[in-house]
Amino acid sequence: MRIQEEEYVARRGQPQSRARRSAPPDRRRGGRDRGGDSGPVDVMSVMARAVREVESALRNNRMTQSTRTKFQVVALLLREERARVRAEAGSDRRRDEQLKRLDGIATTLAMTAVRDQGLMAMLDDDAVVSDEARALKREMLRSAGLEPATEPEVEEAPPVELPAAPAKPRVVPQSVVSRQLANPFLAPDFSAARPSAPRPTPLAGWELLGPLLRSFERAGTGASACMTLPAPSFQRPRGDLELMPHQAQLVSAAAAGHRTFLLADEPGLGKTAQSLLAAEAAGAYPLLVVVPNVVKTNWVREAGLWTPRRSATVIHGNGDSVDGFADIVVVNYEVLDRHVGWLGDFGFRGMVVDEAHFIKNKSSQRSQHVLQLSQRIRSFTARPLLMALTGTPLINDIEDFLAIWQFLGWIDDSKPLVELMDALTETGLTPADPGFYAAARQCVVDMGIVRRRKIDVAADIPARRIADLPVELDGAAGRSIRAAERDLARRMVARYETALENRRSGAVVEGIDHDLVRQVARWEQKDAAEAKSGDNVFTMMRKIGQAKAGLAADYAAQLARSAGKVVFFAKHVDVMDTAEETFTAAGVRFSSIRGDQTSTVRQRNIDAFVKDPDVAVAVCSLTAAGVGINLQVASNIVLAELSWTAAEQTQAIDRSHRIGQTEPVTAWRIIAAQTIDARIAGLIDSKAGLAAQALDGSEDEMGSSADIQLEALVALLTDELSGA
Repeated sequence: MRIQEEEYVARRGQPQSRARRSAPPDRRRGGRDRGGDSGPVDVMSVMARAVREVESALRNNRMTQSTRTKFQVVALLLREERARVRAEAGSDRRRDEQLKRLDGIATTLAMTAVRDQGLMAMLDDDAVVSDEARALKREMLRSAGLEPATEPEVEEAPPVELPAAPAKPRVVPQSVVSRQLANPFLAPDFSAARPSAPRPTPLAGWELLGPLLRSFERAGTGASACMTLPAPSFQRPRGDLELMPHQAQLVSAAAAGHRTFLLADEPGLGKTAQSLLAAEAAGAYPLLVVVPNVVKTNWVREAGLWTPRRSATVIHGNGDSVDGFADIVVVNYEVLDRHVGWLGDFGFRGMVVDEAHFIKNKSSQRSQHVLQLSQRIRSFTARPLLMALTGTPLINDIEDFLAIWQFLGWIDDSKPLVELMDALTETGLTPADPGFYAAARQCVVDMGIVRRRKIDVAADIPARRIADLPVELDGAAGRSIRAAERDLARRMVARYETALENRRSGAVVEGIDHDLVRQVARWEQKDAAEAKSGDNVFTMMRKIGQAKAGLAADYAAQLARSAGKVVFFAKHVDVMDTAEETFTAAGVRFSSIRGDQTSTVRQRNIDAFVKDPDVAVAVCSLTAAGVGINLQVASNIVLAELSWTAAEQTQAIDRSHRIGQTEPVTAWRIIAAQTIDARIAGLIDSKAGLAAQALDGSEDEMGSSADIQLEALVALLTDELSGA
C-alpha cells in the first residue's frame, strides 16, 4: 500500500486540518504552529514524503547512508506520533482518521524494510540512534511547523557503530519471504560427518599454496589434467535425451559420492547438462546457479530438458518474478550483490558457478560474493555439491586457480583445507623433496579437476551440431520489439475480421478459418516486401538482430577466450558494427569480412584470422562470407542473426565444417526468447529436419525463405486468434 501525495493534499484542506491549525501548540514538544498562506504542513505529511523518498531510492538502487538515516527517523517519529494521537483529547472520528494515516505510513515503511535487511534492523526498539538521525528528526519536525523539545541531558554512552551499509541495496523478493514463512527453520544437514580439525602433519609449518600453484607449471607437461572417473553408469530417470559417455562419467562420479568439481571441458561438450544431472544424482537441491547474463535463460531451458521434474527460476533485477519455492535458482553475476543476503539463508545444498574464471580476481565484489555464498553453503550442508564450470580456468597466470579452489573448499586464504591437506600428507613428501610437485599436482587434480577436449571425445559428439542459446531481451529494446510483435498480430487480426465480415459467399466456418489465415499472412508478406517504413516481419527481425548483437558478441568473446578462434556471423551491417565495438571494448582482436570490401582487403582479413594466432574472431557477413571461403581454423561459430533458410545457415557453418577440419564443429545460434525469433528458428529446423540437422549435418532443403516468412506470419496470427 502506497500513500499517495494527492491524498495528503486533499486532507490538508479538510476541516480536521483546519481544526489542527487552530488548536494550541503541542506543549509536549514545546513547539509552535507555523501556518502560512499555503496552509500548514503536518508531521504525517512530512513522514509520508520521507518514506516515499526512501522507497524510491531503494527501487532505483540509489540507497545511501543518509537515506537509511531518513528511514530510521520516520520509524522514530511514527512511534511518537502514534502515542501522541492516542493520548490526545478530541473526537473519536479525528483520532481514527489520524491513526489510519499512520497505519498507512507504517505499512509502506514495513514493505520497504522487507526488501533490505539493514532497514529491517532499524525498526527494532533498541536500534542505536545516531547523532545524524537526531539532527534530521529535529529538522523534519521544524519543517512540519513544530519546535522539537530540548532533549534532557543524559550520561553519554560508549559510541556504538551501526553495521556498515552494503555497497548496493539488498533485496528480499516477496516469494522468498513467503518461502521463509512457510519454512521458518532451515535445519543444517548433518547427514555426513564434517571433516575434523587439521591433524598434526609434517606439512604444518610449510607455505603450501605457492608450491601447489607451481606444481601445475613444473609437473604439468604430458600429465593428465583429469581426475580418474568411473565407468559411465548413471542413467537419466526419465526423458528421451541420452547422455554422451564422457558426460555420464562425471555424473556417475557425483552419484558415487564425489562432491567438488572444476569442470574445465571445452565448450560444446555439455557442461550444463553434466552439472544439472550431477545435482540430480547428488540430491543437491535447492541448487544455486551463478552465470553470466547471456546464458541465464539457457540454463532454465536446459533444466527443463534434463531435469524436468525440478522447477527452475531466474532472478531478474530485484527478483520480483522469482519463484521462492523453486528447486533451481539461476542468478547472473551482475545482480548477485543485491541478493547475496537472502541467498545465503536459502538453504542451498549445491552451487554451480558457470564461466568460473569470472571470479579470478579475489578482490572483486562478485568474487567475494561467490566465495561468501560458498562458505555459507559449506557451513550449512555437510557435503554440498560445488561445481566450477569454465573452459579456461587460467586467463592471466597460474594464480587464477586460487579463487576457484577456494570456492570449491579446497583451500582458504592461506593454506589447504582438511581434505586436500590430508591428501598431501599421505604422499609423505614436502616441498623440499624432488617428487613433491608431481604428487601435489595429482592431489589437486584428484580433488575434482575434469578436463576433456573435443578431440578427446570426438566419438561421443556429432561432427557438426547446432546449439540454440536463448537470451532475454531486457530494457527498452526488448519492450519495443514485443510491442511491435503485438501490433503486427493485432493488425493481421483486424484484417482477418474485416475479410470475414466482407465475405459475399455467406460461408460459415467453425472456429478459425485456416485458409483465410494463410491468405491474410500472404497479404501481410506482400505488404512487408513493398513497404518503405513501418513495422513488419522484416523490420522486426532487424530490430531483434540489433538487440541481440551485444549479447551475441559477449558470448563469442567468452568462447574465444576458452576455446580459441570463433567465427561470428550476422546479416546486417549495424549488427556487425555493434559486435566489433564489443570486441574492441573487451580487448579481443578480430578481422572483418564484409560485402563492401575489395577482394584484396577481404583476403587480407581472411589471412589475418587464419594465420595470426592473436586474431581471435572473424566478424562475417552472412551473405558475403557465407560461401567460398575456408575458416576451418575455428570449430566454434556464433550465428548472431537467423537465416531465412536452412541452406543459408548450412553454408555459413560449412566455412568451418569442411574437409581438413580435425575437430567437431558447434554452431551457437543466438535466439531471442519469447519473440518471433524463436518461432522462426523452429520453422527453419522443421523445414530441414531437426534430428538430421543436429545429428548428421543433413543438407536437405525443404522450402524457401518465402515459406519461412509465410509460416511465421501464419503461426503468429493463429496464436493471436486462439488466444495462445
